Amino acid sequence: MKKTYVTSMPDHIGAFLKASKCFSALGINITRVSYNKAVDSHTLFIDAEGTQEQLEKADVELQKIGYLQSNTNKTSVVLIEFCLKDIPGSVTSVLELINDFSFNISYISSQENGTDYQLFKMGLYVDDFDKISEFLQEAEKLCKVRVIDYNSSEKVYDNSIFYNTYVMGLSQSVGLSEDVKRELLVHVNLAMQTLDEQGLSPYRTFDSISKFAELLGASKGKSFIPRISTHKITDTTEITLIEPPCGSNTMIINSSGNILFVDSGYACYTEEMIEIFRNILPDFDNMKKTILVTHADVDHCGLLPMFDEIIASRKTALCLKNEYLGNDGFREKNPLHKPYINICKILTSYKATDPAKVTSMWNDIENLTEPLTQIGFFDFGELHFEVYEGKGGHLPGEIVLIDYAHHIALTGDVYINIRGLTPEQAAYNQYAPILMTSVDTDPKLCTEERKAVIGRLGVGKWQIFGAHGFKKDYSVNA
Repeated sequence: MKKTYVTSMPDHIGAFLKASKCFSALGINITRVSYNKAVDSHTLFIDAEGTQEQLEKADVELQKIGYLQSNTNKTSVVLIEFCLKDIPGSVTSVLELINDFSFNISYISSQENGTDYQLFKMGLYVDDFDKISEFLQEAEKLCKVRVIDYNSSEKVYDNSIFYNTYVMGLSQSVGLSEDVKRELLVHVNLAMQTLDEQGLSPYRTFDSISKFAELLGASKGKSFIPRISTHKITDTTEITLIEPPCGSNTMIINSSGNILFVDSGYACYTEEMIEIFRNILPDFDNMKKTILVTHADVDHCGLLPMFDEIIASRKTALCLKNEYLGNDGFREKNPLHKPYINICKILTSYKATDPAKVTSMWNDIENLTEPLTQIGFFDFGELHFEVYEGKGGHLPGEIVLIDYAHHIALTGDVYINIRGLTPEQAAYNQYAPILMTSVDTDPKLCTEERKAVIGRLGVGKWQIFGAHGFKKDYSVNA
């Protein structure tokens, strides 16, 4: 049995030795340690492996010596910029005010800039945000004051509580519950350690993760305004395209009253999407709900648990099953990508779906030799699709469906309409690759797959429905 301990240890000689002796005495093996004083001078992450009984005893011993962090600790750091006149003693009144409020200073930086003013940046420890609001009101009587976004700054201005502060900011952006914050803390540390071992600066990456979380949170509730369009295929078949600000499109195919969903976006928008489904399909709550998923990415499978039947390729079904059993999915199998995917899953409230609901269709070809290989057929209502599996340029198990009689193609993420993105989708796409570990597993191969999609289309006017962006109209001349 494995467990990650997030320990808060005193910054002095022998602190880790004391923890190590605790584990050793209980026969527990330490499998990973992460500590970076430049990032956080107190927080040390320890992955330990032992029996359940051994780990429970370790909990008690670490608690006794005060090494386990308390989830109730809300201490944070607020970074404030004071615009002060460049004269002797100008900072004194600010320091006196800070002293009156009993705030500790974790960081100070100032330098003259050739003007009549200096910008003093100060990091203040805060455990009561009511007090900081009152402080700012008083400070504004002395000078111009600006609160700087701690998470998006280029440097870590405090080196003792970075992880807690960062995770708290992410949690507030998307409204996470207390019970998932610790798990998020562990994966944020794994991302930090991964970047550090690669010799890369983490701060731009962490800034992008923060922006990603802000975009997710900004599109919740009444602010969730997808672009919705309906496209006639025949007199009795139509496709409704739902394009959320963040995440994949969802298609609803209605053929003679038979309903099929294709892909399902992020789980954090479940309530918003259900409301839309009910408006489009008045009998939504009572109907059997069937969905076809083009591939097993987080932003396509978020709503899968609410469906009665899930249709997928065999590789996609395997990926979903592995996730349900607590094993790595296709994305997580790359250790460099794993922490980011896990952060994405937490921020979007992703839950694995029961594999008993998944119907595996078509042939499973182990070693695909072509960018697109036909693996079978799929009929739905009036539509007759040829099904092609990609070689894995975007993700193993990806499929493309082409109906040659009605000139429509469902292309998932293999082919999307980049020029058809809404401004909100375009903003999301700037940051999504950070957590989706770039968009494609093999960009060069995905380029070949996109060309193969177009090469498969026959003469005539086509409607291409990708998983991001608007439908693309495309003509193939004789």
